[in-house]
Amino acid sequence: MTVGADHVNDGPAPVALRALRGLSGTVMVGLVVLAAVVVGAAVFAGSRPGPGLWVIVGHVAVAVAAVVLQVYADRRRGLVAVLAAMAVPPLAAAALWFWWWN
Repeated sequence: MTVGADHVNDGPAPVALRALRGLSGTVMVGLVVLAAVVVGAAVFAGSRPGPGLWVIVGHVAVAVAAVVLQVYADRRRGLVAVLAAMAVPPLAAAALWFWWWN
C-alpha cells in the first residue's frame, strides 16, 4: 500500500474539510432519497401518467454521481477532496433546476 498526500490515514482532516464533507454528504443523501421517491412514484403510477423515463434516468444518474463524488471526497485529502465535495451541491441544484423548477 502506498502512502501519499491523499491517503486516508494521514491523521484527522481539518475542521473545514470535515464540515464540507458533512454538508455535501447531507445533500448527497437528499439526492438519493429524491431519486428513490421519483422511482417509487413511477412504479406506483403504473399505467397512469407519472414521471417520464428521462426524469427517472436523470434523477438516478445525478444520485449515482453524487454518491461517487462523496465517496471520493471522503477517502481523499487536500484539494481533490474539496473539489469532489464542492461538486455535489451544484449537482443537486441542477437536478432541482431541470426537473422541478421549470
